[in-house]
Amino acid sequence: MKNKFILVFALFLLTGFHYCVGENSADGENDSENVVKVDDDLGSSREGSRTDDGAVKREEEAIKLDGLNVAQIKELRDKAEKFVFQAEVNRMMKLIINSLYRNKEIFLRELISNASDALDKIRLLSLTDKNALDATEELVIRIKADKDNHVLHITDTGVGMTKQDLVNNLGTIAKSGTSEFFNKLTESASSHDASDLIGQFGVGFYSAFLVADRIVVTSKHNDDKQHIWESDAASFSVVEDPRGDTLKRGTTISLYMKEEAYDFLEQDTVRTLILKYSQFINFSIYLWNSKTETVEEPVEEEEKDESADGEDKIVDEDEEGKVEEEKDEDKPKTKKVEKTTWDWDLVNDSKPIWTRKPAEIEDAEYDQFYKSLTKEHDTPLSKIHFVAEGEVTFKSLLFVPRAQPQDHFNRYGKKNENIKLYVRRVFITDDFQDMMPSYLSFIRGVVDSDDLPLNVSRETLQQHKLLKVIKKKLVRKTLDMIKKINDKDYENFWKEYSTNIKLGLIEDSVNRSRLAKLLRFQSSNSKDAFTSLAGYVERMKPKQEHVYYIAGASREEVETSPFVEKLLRKGYEVLYLIEAVDEYCVNSLPEFEGKKFQNVAKEGFTIGDSKSKEVLDKLNERFEPLTKWLEENALKDKIQKAKVSERLSDSPCALVAGMFGWTANMERLAVSNAHSKTHDSQKDFYLNQKKTLEINPRHPLIKELLNRVETDKNDETAKKMAQVLFETATLRSGYMLKDTVGFAERIETMMRQTLGISLDEKADEEPDLEESAETTGENAEDFSAEDENEEIGRASCRERV
Repeated sequence: MKNKFILVFALFLLTGFHYCVGENSADGENDSENVVKVDDDLGSSREGSRTDDGAVKREEEAIKLDGLNVAQIKELRDKAEKFVFQAEVNRMMKLIINSLYRNKEIFLRELISNASDALDKIRLLSLTDKNALDATEELVIRIKADKDNHVLHITDTGVGMTKQDLVNNLGTIAKSGTSEFFNKLTESASSHDASDLIGQFGVGFYSAFLVADRIVVTSKHNDDKQHIWESDAASFSVVEDPRGDTLKRGTTISLYMKEEAYDFLEQDTVRTLILKYSQFINFSIYLWNSKTETVEEPVEEEEKDESADGEDKIVDEDEEGKVEEEKDEDKPKTKKVEKTTWDWDLVNDSKPIWTRKPAEIEDAEYDQFYKSLTKEHDTPLSKIHFVAEGEVTFKSLLFVPRAQPQDHFNRYGKKNENIKLYVRRVFITDDFQDMMPSYLSFIRGVVDSDDLPLNVSRETLQQHKLLKVIKKKLVRKTLDMIKKINDKDYENFWKEYSTNIKLGLIEDSVNRSRLAKLLRFQSSNSKDAFTSLAGYVERMKPKQEHVYYIAGASREEVETSPFVEKLLRKGYEVLYLIEAVDEYCVNSLPEFEGKKFQNVAKEGFTIGDSKSKEVLDKLNERFEPLTKWLEENALKDKIQKAKVSERLSDSPCALVAGMFGWTANMERLAVSNAHSKTHDSQKDFYLNQKKTLEINPRHPLIKELLNRVETDKNDETAKKMAQVLFETATLRSGYMLKDTVGFAERIETMMRQTLGISLDEKADEEPDLEESAETTGENAEDFSAEDENEEIGRASCRERV
């Protein structure tokens, strides 16, 4: 007996669900004719949207108990065919409800997407069946929140579902009616018409259980009567609607909300979610919304009688002076009152213009769409609208804002929400880190794909390879868009986004050549205007082989630098890199149009021809005693080597960094970096590198120093002079002095010698204030005017010294 019971129980599990019919189902069919008929659903017609007092009252009655009276509820329970989910299916439901979706708010996105699919289906069927829209030609979605009963209604006039569809599609997990519909269209060679269909996996509907304890689905299909499907996530039932065909055609989903989900019944919350996820659905979405207006209403008869009685009691004493006034008896008396009216309010008035052809869209439409997308008041600086085809097909519309947020670089490299991903116009996510590179994170826009592979919850991409393909195409199109900005607008663009482009040149080696064409720098060619690298190359001298540049903290600093003296005198153009990122940027760019870059503050600089080299060789030979003396004697611990300079014109000497060393500008940036380690071996290595001292053979100080060295290599004055020349060259070249106290002492010594003050004379000692006060008190009477004048004179002399 026990084995038989186990066998029966196993068969029960394999059947999938337990089917039972109420004992009085037959009697219920006979009694259904005697059930009192209820008025049609008010929301199914335009007449029902009127908001007079009677309509509001009837609407309140209609939404109670999901539009059914007590007798109909009893009949519904008695006639309902009940089904039970399999144990495995029940477990799957729990996974879907609790694990599949991260955000509860996406339930509305899924249900609206299902409604959009239903509308698309009836639209496609109407292309071949002229009678498909006979019930109603209106293709809309209506959403109504009943806060009193905690029910949210989503109604569409789509294709609807038959009884069998309700059992198959809603009673079977991962059974997608849209997928089946799509397959039928594919078989009939009409798949291109179904590109707007959204549903793929058949589980989006069950996301409603995230916020609802119970779901009631009322649906009417052209080929069947209206039925009601009801479920509490454990089991479901299907029954014919005793009210009749109130929907005409379509589906109403009623969600009986959980207590923690009552916030989703607020009008503002529902409106926000619609605009966030379903703003660009093809069909109009209406929200049952309330408005408070001030209207004039006629005064009631009782109020008129009271006012008339009050007027009769007033008697005018001077009857002779009474003037009869004409009374407008035809004009009724009114009063102003505040009245709350309810009506359907269109929510998604913005249309997905990226689905249209660019030639059909005017600039004003682009500007309006940009403002609705970004919530900004300004128009975009530039835009690009394109369709990408290939491994993945998508449409995109990208914008360059006129201004960049002030805190943009505080969030640099982090996830941004500027690119919104849509799949068939349904918002999926904007939580991206790889959709756009960091340096282009200021770009705003949308990407819409019809065949992008998503996971079941539609929240993340499954294949990162396709994401890389999209990113590659977006970057190329964005750079093309920036390149086409006119000169006037490009000045504004460069003021806002110059750092982004320079960082892109450092980070994006693939698009480095494209980004190099977008660079702009100040140069010696113009005091105000910026120049491009292409413009510099066009102005280069015939035999010039390098693009010369110098980096510094300001234009004034680089213009007066000793490194550009000879270049400017000979008419060479020099690029001025005065922003912090400039030198890093150019160091990442090996060449431009075959011309290499040369930092004029580093070794390897040359501008002379063969004749100039011969002259330079002779000067090196002539000043060899001085250069060797500087290297081996006077400055042997401070410089790497000394040589005759080819770049100096007016300055006596300068410190030059090695080919792979740090210039003064790079050292300044490294030291000022607040995020560096306390003991950074790499930074310390570059900071402690010795530099090359280049001397100007035509400067009188250098000539005099050469004469002294040739006369006496141990001349102390020459050594002191060499030390001061080194320190002034350090400062002149932009580097920081290590021994600032020693430098100050040497300058003071030179000042004493110049002013004829003894080197041994010390400053006067400051008197003790307490002793001075006591002495002043004791000798106040003996302090003469002559002594006071003498003291003032001495103090004045000390101050001048």
